[in-house]
Amino acid sequence: MAADETRDGVDLTNLDQPLFDGADATKRDLVDYLDAVRDRIIPVLRDRPLSVVRVRPGQAPFMQKNLPKYAPDWVRSVSMWAEASRRQVTYALCDDRKTLLWFANQRAVEYHPALFAGEHATHLVLDLDPPEHDDSFSLAVRGALLVRQALEDMGLAGAVKTSGAKGVHVFVPVVAGTAMDDLAAATRALAARAERLDPTLATTAFIREDREGKVFLDSTRAGGATVVAAYSPRIRPGVPVSFPLAWSELERVSPRDFTVRTAPGLLKDADPWAEHMPGPQRLPADLIEEGHTIPIARVQAMHEGKRRARARREE
Repeated sequence: MAADETRDGVDLTNLDQPLFDGADATKRDLVDYLDAVRDRIIPVLRDRPLSVVRVRPGQAPFMQKNLPKYAPDWVRSVSMWAEASRRQVTYALCDDRKTLLWFANQRAVEYHPALFAGEHATHLVLDLDPPEHDDSFSLAVRGALLVRQALEDMGLAGAVKTSGAKGVHVFVPVVAGTAMDDLAAATRALAARAERLDPTLATTAFIREDREGKVFLDSTRAGGATVVAAYSPRIRPGVPVSFPLAWSELERVSPRDFTVRTAPGLLKDADPWAEHMPGPQRLPADLIEEGHTIPIARVQAMHEGKRRARARREE
């Protein structure tokens, strides 16, 4: 297939094709955007096992974890055990412009790096998922402010970004060597403390039907989970991007403000994710201790689901 253009030795093809139904953008828009923000997005992808969400013409989007066998030999990779799928997976490492352009040409729209680099966990993350509502994002923002208050009460600080959909992500960098089970415990405890600040707004209930229209504080991102990267596009109408913000900006924006077409101009020369990210922090012992008393949400939900199923059968 003849290339429309070549950048950094990477052949780029079919650039004027629509990216996906409802995108109001072409593949060229995706390539141009990722190239424009490469100096910001590559640092948040570097050295992290990467999963991407691709979209081919006429097909549903799909998540790709294994690096395809046809990938160029200059794409770095790491092979590791994936607990969720119970298999060995060869993940790509997107460490440079050339690799990022190759992924863009593969129509990789979303970039979901692991929350660890090398052998070290790097961030505690809460994913705030608001209910379906005309004002979903403002509810997520109110939930994020609860998380910020809970962090401040412990002398901690975090950075915030839009998810690129309707939610918000809060990242708290942690010191190297933080044990994975302690990080997971602290994440559960942070969510619980934020929930206690306003239980009419926020919930840690993993089972959707138990959330009662509240903002879900998802504490399950520790370990092998991924979170969409700052600056990553999303497969949503208009191709919004996950955009970093100062805490003071949260209540003045909409996720629709930040798309592959608008974000580069809004960023100019700035890198708000790097600028607003605090330094690595040591998690308080009492937070970790509290978290170890809180059941793991997925496990608890699985057992509760089985219990409810038995109860329905016995009715």
